[in-house]
Formats: sequence, C-alpha cells, structure tokens
Amino acid sequence: MTTTRPVDVPAFPNQRTEKCPFDPDPAYVRLRAEEPVATVRCPAGVDAVLVSRYEDARAVLSDRRLSSWAASSQHMLSGYDFSEPDPGQIIQLDGEDHARLRRLLIGEFTVRRMEALRPYIQRITDEHIDAMLTGTSADLVRDFGLPIPSLVICEMLGVPYADRDEFQRDSELLLSIETNRSGGAEAWQRISDYIGGLIDQRVVAPADDLLSRLIARGNATDQPLTRAELVTIGATLLIAGHETTANMISLSTALLLENPDQLAALQADPATAVEELLRYLTVIQFGLLRRATEDVTVAGAEVKAGEWLVAAIQSGNRDEDVFPQPDSVDLARQARTHLGFGFGPHQCLGQQLARIELQIALTTLLRRIPGLRLSAPLPLSEFKNSAIIYGLRSLPVQW
Repeated sequence: MTTTRPVDVPAFPNQRTEKCPFDPDPAYVRLRAEEPVATVRCPAGVDAVLVSRYEDARAVLSDRRLSSWAASSQHMLSGYDFSEPDPGQIIQLDGEDHARLRRLLIGEFTVRRMEALRPYIQRITDEHIDAMLTGTSADLVRDFGLPIPSLVICEMLGVPYADRDEFQRDSELLLSIETNRSGGAEAWQRISDYIGGLIDQRVVAPADDLLSRLIARGNATDQPLTRAELVTIGATLLIAGHETTANMISLSTALLLENPDQLAALQADPATAVEELLRYLTVIQFGLLRRATEDVTVAGAEVKAGEWLVAAIQSGNRDEDVFPQPDSVDLARQARTHLGFGFGPHQCLGQQLARIELQIALTTLLRRIPGLRLSAPLPLSEFKNSAIIYGLRSLPVQW
C-alpha cells in the first residue's frame, strides 16, 4: 500500500453542494481541465492517483496491468487494510480467477433472462403503487425505491423477502464510509452467515433459483465452487443487486420531480432516458480502484508499480469533451457509452436488470401518479454523502 506521499496531499473530492446535490464535487471541473491526473488521499489512508477524464478512466479500467486484486470501493472505508480478497470475491479478482467466476454467472444475467423478468417487475411495481395510493403521501425510499429491487434480487437468489430488514441494515453499514473496520467486518459476517445457511439448504434440496443453479453449474466443472466461494458470491449479489438500483430509483424520481420538462421524454423513450439518468447521477460516487502491477504511463503521467489509482467515473460521466453540457440532464441524450456500470472486464454483470427495473419503476410511477410532488425541498443532509453508493435516506412525496 502506498502511503509515503507528502502530508499535504489533498483529500479525495467528495463535497457536494446544496445548490445541486445531484452534481459530484465541483472540484472535478477544475481537475479535468487543469490536473486530469492528480494524487489524493482516501479515507482509508491510502494515497491514490485520481484520473478524472472520461477516456483516461476507460483506459484505466481496461488496462490489464492495473489490477483489481483486493481493490474495491473500500478505499473509502477508514482503516481498510487492503488484505487478500475473500474466495469468490469476483469484484477483486483478476485474470482467470475472475474469468472463471464470471463464466459461471454470466448465464444468469443474459438479456433474454432479464427480459423474462419484466412481467414480475411490472407486477410488484404496480402492487407497491397500489399500496401507496391508499393514502396521499409516502416515503418513496421506504415504500417504493428500496422494496422493488430487493424483491427482485430475493426472487432471483431464492432469499426469503421477509428477511430483508436484516440484510438491508447490514448492507447500509457496509457501504458507509463512517462505519469502522470492525463494524463493517461484523456486518459482512452476518450477511455471509445468512447466505451460508441458504447454500447449505440448496446443496441438500436444490430449488429453481440462482444459488441452486450456480451450485450445479460449478459442480459440472473440473474446479467446483467451494462453499466459501458460493457464500461470497451470494452475499455480493445480494448487496449489489438491491443497493445500486434502489438508490437510482429514488434519486431519479427526485431529479425528475425537479425537472418536470423531462417527463415526456421519459415516457416517449424509457431506454434512452434511463441511460442519461445513469450518466448524470452515477451513484458509484467514489470511483473504481485499481493497483499498478508494473510501472505504467496514465494520461502522460508516470505511475509506479504498487501505486493505487482511482478511475473517477462520476467525473468521466460529466466530461465536457464527451457529453456536451454535461451538467444538464437531457433525457433525449444518447448517453449509452456512459461509465455508470464501469468499463472493461469488470463491467457490471447486472446492468441489464438495473435498466429494466429503472425503466419500469420510473415510467409506471410517474404515469400512475401524475400529481406526484416533493413534500418539501430536499436538504443536503438527506443525501448519502458518506455512502459508497450515493442516494437518499428518505424521499417524502405527496399527491
């Protein structure tokens, strides 16, 4: 771990403003223009080379010399020691170790399989709106944004939805940069123990769910998945499968209610609109971490072997050279090349599922409740500035 740089290294830019909490730290505008490769200090204590332009971020995420080994968003977690990743931690593995796990999972996230979930997603979306419409107000995070993707990932994994309160609480702890190391470890252990119990059940009595198919698929290879690998994969999918999309649903709704001129574009072309929302909001707000395995040149700057880099995708998605007027939301914009799902070999497996969930949730909500409005202006304190995944703590609405 590189911690030998001068003490005056600036902190990682993560200060949003009351003026527009949907925008990343304004410092990125200057960094892209004047210092596209800059050294910053992360809360975990590691100094990292921050790459803020779109093309440079893509280059970092696709360069095989820049490793994902033990590299994840934990660079924002105080006290993280960058130790060896857990077995099966697909986000933090390289080369064949990563490819082996991805091959076993990719069949679960094909476009065809995800499209087959549309009727189910539509049904649970309508059910939650029906429940909301028994009153005249709601907290859109609690009553809509969080339960829909949670139900979907529970359905896919075979996780009882009745257990959601525990794993949602532990997920929030894991994803907060204010959680100390021991608290994070305890939360991960609770989720892992829970998934481990489900896996033990599926080994004895397989069901029609992702965990059962993953066990069978792994057993059909010459390198079956170990229990430890299955636990890590299951826990990772459970957390990632609901946190990112849940935050996107609520953030997108808040943004759209503040930009009602964009609602027609959403209904006219939901697929295009969702890509722009993914670009504009970029909920992975602290970028993606990599480590140089050899001396490399990044955007003209020398990076030594062993040094850490962060591809600031939240800044790349606001790059003026790629997206004209990037700080304006334009739901007719062709933005599918955004970095919201990452880039390169680790690009998000569940991206098609997220797209479908967002398309259905947003269009149905705003069509069925045309009078939806914010109950009050949102203070900056309601936004998750200290969470790895950006979002809202609550979103009071009425109609």
